[in-house]
Amino acid sequence: MTNTDFSPEVLDVANLPAAAIASRLADIRTGDAVEIVNELDADDAIAVIGQLSHDDAVRLLDQPELEHAAEIITTLSPDLACKLLDGMSADRATDVFQEMDDEQRAYLFPLLAPETRTALKKLMDYPPNTAGSLMTIEFIAVPSNWNVGQTLEHIRKVERTRETVYAIYVLDPKTRVLLGVVSLRRLIIREPSEPILSIARDDEPITISAQTSREDVARLFRKHDLLAVPVVDSNRHLIGIVTVDDVLDAMTEEASEDAYRFGGMEALDKPYMRIGFGEMIRKRAGWLGILFLGEMLTASAMQHFELQLEKALVLTLFIPLIMSSGGNSGSQATSLIIRALALQEVKLRDWWRVALREVPSGLVLGSFLGLIGVIRIFAWQVLGIYDYGEHWVLVAATIGMALVCIVTFGSVTGSMLPFILQRLGFDPASASAPFVATLVDVTGLVIYFSVAMLILSGTLL
Repeated sequence: MTNTDFSPEVLDVANLPAAAIASRLADIRTGDAVEIVNELDADDAIAVIGQLSHDDAVRLLDQPELEHAAEIITTLSPDLACKLLDGMSADRATDVFQEMDDEQRAYLFPLLAPETRTALKKLMDYPPNTAGSLMTIEFIAVPSNWNVGQTLEHIRKVERTRETVYAIYVLDPKTRVLLGVVSLRRLIIREPSEPILSIARDDEPITISAQTSREDVARLFRKHDLLAVPVVDSNRHLIGIVTVDDVLDAMTEEASEDAYRFGGMEALDKPYMRIGFGEMIRKRAGWLGILFLGEMLTASAMQHFELQLEKALVLTLFIPLIMSSGGNSGSQATSLIIRALALQEVKLRDWWRVALREVPSGLVLGSFLGLIGVIRIFAWQVLGIYDYGEHWVLVAATIGMALVCIVTFGSVTGSMLPFILQRLGFDPASASAPFVATLVDVTGLVIYFSVAMLILSGTLL
């Protein structure tokens, strides 16, 4: 029975022996217990798991949020490690097994129960980020010639070993083809003598293939409010199911990876406070170096216009303003398009429609910022806050026109980069905000000084 008096905030396990911690973990909610184990170092976590009962250990190891799961299992005795893997859900056991190195897998695999080996072989063949890699083969399926009573009795016998009992899949008894899906709610309110197939939903079951991307799976769950979806092969044989908790875990992981990419760094595979200093530097240095090399082109651009800068030093005052405006507009456009692509609101073929929208959007936004810039120069000049020289009107016109051009360029570039990356087979999220900002910074300077030479030629230049 779960004791609700304990929580991670009040359960202090510091300096307690492993047996005492294990005793307390057995009485609290699984999610809270996982958080507590994650706070322990690897050696203490291993000792605590080793002190838990088989059911409690499996309960914790079955949670994707538990850290060091593979390390914990491989450090235990082979007999105990195999018993725990045999007791875990097939999809979770597969995830943990894949985290082990080749030598550990080769050693443990022959010691596992036959059904576990079969499940691992089947699930490990599917590529990452597909429905096959998310699915479990622990579902409830019954032949179409059963009745409601037989089905309920079957559920009572197997429910502890199944991922979910909220959907019952009805199969042809000879071909094992999926014929229908029965919800648990509908099952329990019908008469025991009724044929199971007669109470299945009238519409065709929603199915996916093992190769369906996890993004498409998530969209399907969102569109139809599903708790689980069957995975079928080309002949409509049921090979597994994907449950909503697996989809949530996968999408949370992907959202985290995208957030890191937007920040211009590699994804972290551990919580921030647990990642080593060296690994943190390695994760951040690569992208930071690439962005730095890109920004070096900014210096090259300024060197190219060195003569113009010497003649009109006033132009240097607005370089940060110009660069940040272009980068900000590009980052906005990139964020919008990446989200639209992820939700399939736009497709790769829609790039030209997006460009046609972003050009006028950029012109309007650039005009808005340009007007603010002109008003600012006018106000500072008239109020005597700063003297921009005798050609201050032309300077204001230069800033206004440059902002229109740069913001428009930033909007179009930022919106097109995700399409280009997707067309090349890369993740559109790689068009991170720092990358877009760096690109627009360099080109923005060229646009800025080109506009300045056009407007100020014969006066300041």
